[in-house]
Amino acid sequence: METVNALGRRKEAVARVYVNEGAGKIEINGRDIETYFPSSILRYIVLQPLNKLGVAAQYDIKANLDGGGFKGQAEALRLAIARALVKINPEDKAALKAEGFMTRDAREVERKKPGQPKARKHFQFSKR
Repeated sequence: METVNALGRRKEAVARVYVNEGAGKIEINGRDIETYFPSSILRYIVLQPLNKLGVAAQYDIKANLDGGGFKGQAEALRLAIARALVKINPEDKAALKAEGFMTRDAREVERKKPGQPKARKHFQFSKR
């Protein structure tokens, strides 16, 4: 099997993933997943598509993560891994789609408006 690549995005985070056959090693920006994501919850999010299909020990994954925060990066990486797994085996798409791993979360931060402290918040109105 040749290298399969895929792209995932979430908020400002972008994940580029390269998947090869291997022993289940995941490397993110040149670091191991345990050091890049110390939180077990974030590691769980990243590994969800692999665990759903039961192929966590079959593929080595190299990922480049850029932008965003750690939660957005984890969810972008989950989407990229799911897309790569579908490129490898298209029959897996239905199982991953049912869990919501194939959907790009399109929610973005709303911009701040002029004359206001935040996007929706307003300064207190004073009648006099």
